[in-house]
Amino acid sequence: MLLAMTIFSFQGVLSTALAANHSPFFIAMWRYWVFGLVCLVMLWRTGFSRGLKSGQPFLQIIRSIGLSLEICIAILSFHLVGLAGTTAIFAFGPLLVVALSGPLLGEHVGWRRWAAIGVGFIGMLLIIRPGSQTLNFGVGMAILAMVMFALYGLATRRVAETDPAMTSFYFTGVCGAVVMTLIGPWFWSTMTPFEGVLMATLCITGMLGHFTLIKALEMAEASSLQPFAYFQTVISMSFGVLIFREIVPASTVFGGAIVISAGLFAFWRERVRARQAAKAPPALIDPN
Repeated sequence: MLLAMTIFSFQGVLSTALAANHSPFFIAMWRYWVFGLVCLVMLWRTGFSRGLKSGQPFLQIIRSIGLSLEICIAILSFHLVGLAGTTAIFAFGPLLVVALSGPLLGEHVGWRRWAAIGVGFIGMLLIIRPGSQTLNFGVGMAILAMVMFALYGLATRRVAETDPAMTSFYFTGVCGAVVMTLIGPWFWSTMTPFEGVLMATLCITGMLGHFTLIKALEMAEASSLQPFAYFQTVISMSFGVLIFREIVPASTVFGGAIVISAGLFAFWRERVRARQAAKAPPALIDPN
């Protein structure tokens, strides 16, 4: 899981560097072309009808399209806000998933986790600083990307009720490749040889990151691995400062620390309730 988070952070560095001269749609197009090609090869070996058999095909398509557009907005945010600032905003995403899991998935969220969400929101306000000059179009795009990824996570949890992980993997790659093929060529630009190397590295690390993440989820429960996802926030902010010389305000660092702490507490409470559910009758489970 730590390796996967490191790879995803490195992808942020590559995307930020490429976004200086190329459209986010162009960058995402190449990523999805390679991703989609790998999925097609795997589907050819396992069978298209078997690999794409889904109990919720419409939701699979919608979540996959949403992710492809979210990636474009995230790359734009890297360029406008910076890798460190964008990543700090993204840290609130897991808490937003917890908040929306009640109304959208029918899951019970107790007062302790709602308190964690409230504290995390305060940290989010410290990061974006409403009313200051930092709240601009780029920050708005980063917030939009964060919300879209949270909705993608909720949709993924919903389809997981009927579909195996590889089915969602195939839909993500194939649908994303189709969408970006329709959009990306309109933003075509010429890459230098060095940028071509960066793009190839971005595509290869994308596949490697997904592979290591899948292997991690095969070896351990998702709930036990989720807290390690915040490692990506820390290392991405470090990359932004060290590689791109980004200046991170103290309020962003402090707000990010608050959001991460609140997120870790929320996931700890989720694991406590899971253990209670496994050991005790439903009437004895603490609903909060």
